[in-house]
Amino acid sequence: MPISPSIDSLDPTEVEAARPYLAGQSAARLRRTMFLATAIISLVPLVIVSFLYYDQYERSIRAEAVEGVSRQVTNVKRSLEFFLTERRSALAFIVRDRSFSELCNVETLSRTMQHMNDTLALGSFADLGLINAAGKQLCYTGPYDLQGRDYHDQDWFYRVGQRGAFVSEVFLGYRHSPHFAIATRQERGSGYYILRATINAEVLAEQLVTAGLTPDDDVFLVNLEGTLQSPSRRYGTVLQRVAIPIPHATGEVQVLKRDDEHHRPAVIGCSRIADSPFVLVYIRPVVPPQSADVSLPRLLVFLLVSAALVLGVILWGSRQFVATLRAQNLKRAELMHKVEYANKLATIGRLAAGVAHEINNPLTIINEKAGLLKDIVNLEAQFPRREKVLGIVDSIAGSVARCRKVTHRLLGFAKHMDVGSETIAVEELLNEVVGFLGKEAAYRNITIAIAAEPGVPNIESDRGQLQQVFLNILNNAEAAVSDGGRIDIGVRPAGERRVAVSITDNGIGIPKENLDRIFEPFFTTKEGSGTGLGLSITYGIVQKLGGEITVKSEAGKGTCFTVLLPVRRG
Repeated sequence: MPISPSIDSLDPTEVEAARPYLAGQSAARLRRTMFLATAIISLVPLVIVSFLYYDQYERSIRAEAVEGVSRQVTNVKRSLEFFLTERRSALAFIVRDRSFSELCNVETLSRTMQHMNDTLALGSFADLGLINAAGKQLCYTGPYDLQGRDYHDQDWFYRVGQRGAFVSEVFLGYRHSPHFAIATRQERGSGYYILRATINAEVLAEQLVTAGLTPDDDVFLVNLEGTLQSPSRRYGTVLQRVAIPIPHATGEVQVLKRDDEHHRPAVIGCSRIADSPFVLVYIRPVVPPQSADVSLPRLLVFLLVSAALVLGVILWGSRQFVATLRAQNLKRAELMHKVEYANKLATIGRLAAGVAHEINNPLTIINEKAGLLKDIVNLEAQFPRREKVLGIVDSIAGSVARCRKVTHRLLGFAKHMDVGSETIAVEELLNEVVGFLGKEAAYRNITIAIAAEPGVPNIESDRGQLQQVFLNILNNAEAAVSDGGRIDIGVRPAGERRVAVSITDNGIGIPKENLDRIFEPFFTTKEGSGTGLGLSITYGIVQKLGGEITVKSEAGKGTCFTVLLPVRRG
């Protein structure tokens, strides 16, 4: 702990002006400003970049979902269109290749269906029938009893009559089982006949199975009214209505981002299957950020951990920086005070030496004249009032000796700036210091007692600096005790190489929370009168002389300072 010499003689206004900046208020404000500024500069970009990354990640997930759905819809659409086109073409070939009479023969019709099913391995025909222009089924082959059925009121019959070829929606029909029909018309004279094949609805579902279908995906067919033409994982079985609005379907692949029936974000792809009543719908839920590799909770945890680490480093760094800056400012202020103190003390020393010499010269003359007067009195045996005159002369000589003792002490303190080493009797030095405080102690009825144990060795040290040390401590002790108080000074050996000087008072004591700060520069409990540098300087001088200083105190019971000094410096 760097300590400077005493500046008790400084202007209190200057010290008070310096204290707020050096003692903590401005330091705390600077630390807060640095912390906030650095935290904002560090955390704002971190938060912005993190959320931008999260937004881009979420966008990429959605884009990937959109692209994936578009690709899947295109693939399934092509596969399904190829499936239907292949079967329409097969019926068209048969109806043109075979005559009406051949097709109207059950055995021929059965054999034809068998050949088609053998050739078209994927998705076999369930039955095959020949229907005249009146809608009556003339010839039928298949597992159901549909011979002679009348279809003139069926929608598919009307449509195929108009268009020449038609793929129907899935319906139950006479067999009460979901299926759809593929029919083609052939002209015959002034009329026509229709060759119709049916395919079970399960075959459509088989055509929708494709590579890349995830467990959460749903792909199905609906008609233009939204009725399921194939089973759906979400919306039920065939011929049920779906719970979400189906966008207007065209031959182009459409991919939309909408919420599903549970209000969860999803990507919906749809497209009209060419030459059919089917609309292909592909639904893929958007991967929620909570289940993705980079989720919002994970991002928040990352931000919180990162922010805690950054704030911890910033807090530590700002404290270190401000502490270093404060220490440097304190050192600079102490150095300036030290220089000012040295100049003032040197001037005071020169003035004290001059005053002492000026006083000593008249005192020498007075002492000589008093001695001459005493000699004259002694030579005259019958000198009138001889005893009274000799008493007055002795009183004058005693006063001169007392004045010389005072000037001798003054000259000793005037040599304060001359750092050196000499042999010092500690008890004698303490008596000299106490002599300077005797008048005030007597005025306030304060008892100052010095007790030295036997065998206390002399020490080699700087007399002037030790005088300052003990004077500072005793000044504080006198200020702490009330009138009629007591200050005890003890001197004892502390091992073979040190001497301990304890100064104990029965004053107001020091609060526990202030004990660790009493040696700090500018810390004082003397509001309006103290500079807070006396004990700081004392601490520095003791350390510079190779000693130690400790304090024990209890509020309301007094304080004890112990100074340990080496017998020999170094």
